[in-house]
Amino acid sequence: MEILQPCVENKSEKEAVVALKDIVRAKMLISPTIHQTPLNHSKTFSKMTDNEVYLKLENLQKTGAFKIRGATNKIYNLSPEEAQNGVIAASAGNHAQGVALAATSRNIKSVIVMPKHAPSAKIMATRGYGAEVVLHGQNYDEAYQHALNLQWEKGYTFVHAFDDSEVIAGQGTISLEILDQMPDVNMIIVPIGGGGLISGMAIAAKEINPKIKIVGVQASGAASMYLSRHNNKVSQLPGVKTIADGIAVRQPGHMTFNYVQKYADDIVTVEEDEIADTILTLLERGKFMAEGAGVVGLAALLNEKIYVRGAKVAVLISGGNIDALRISEIIREMR
Repeated sequence: MEILQPCVENKSEKEAVVALKDIVRAKMLISPTIHQTPLNHSKTFSKMTDNEVYLKLENLQKTGAFKIRGATNKIYNLSPEEAQNGVIAASAGNHAQGVALAATSRNIKSVIVMPKHAPSAKIMATRGYGAEVVLHGQNYDEAYQHALNLQWEKGYTFVHAFDDSEVIAGQGTISLEILDQMPDVNMIIVPIGGGGLISGMAIAAKEINPKIKIVGVQASGAASMYLSRHNNKVSQLPGVKTIADGIAVRQPGHMTFNYVQKYADDIVTVEEDEIADTILTLLERGKFMAEGAGVVGLAALLNEKIYVRGAKVAVLISGGNIDALRISEIIREMR
């Protein structure tokens, strides 16, 4: 395997709070209630990139996205008092559904604050899983602030979308599955929003095999972790605008930033047209439906933002919750 793009050195020396044992424990806890998703070899994308490309299909997960893993681990670890208070979360959609389903399975009240312009399919699904949905704000960060206010007023237990050790541990179970399915994987490519997913996956993969390259991908219109990494401190964007609504986060977590600095080898960004084209390419050539946030890793590989040859590459397709109307709009715009 030849890695042609240099990796960024880790800069943080802060010790991680989440350890491999926590991720293994999370896998044991949540495995009875989630799917072990397929790791599918793609001849098409392998030929297009001169690698052996495998797609980790979390778009086939319960609720249509990986978020159910972290939400379930968090909610199943709540104390009786925390559970009795009910839970609240802020989400653009996928974390919302994960929290709603996990809470309902434990007969816990859940309130989810979602941005006013969250995809209607995600809003309807969240309500369908049993949550009370509150629409507030123009983006995740405004919804998050309102959720904090409601938590203070009502005494709910907060389930953070990414900056929480139990949520991070739950997301890390994806790497455990990948390594069970393909022990000789060379590189794992992971979407980044607030950083919980890449944090958990990087901890698990690197603690098992430090030689595995972990590369994160953000939309250029919401590249808060990319900016933070280059500033060597948590940094906030003035705004975000991207088709990848699931990773449209203005500021990453403080906890997740430290994990990314310690474990991730690199972060790259992709443009809006590259994301849109990859949604259609994956649908047409791979026969899988995925949302914008779900395909940024594949977009980076196909557009040589991650330039690697001869590698066994696992690309996480993190979610499939996209409106049919949005797909038709993309088709009109791109084709």
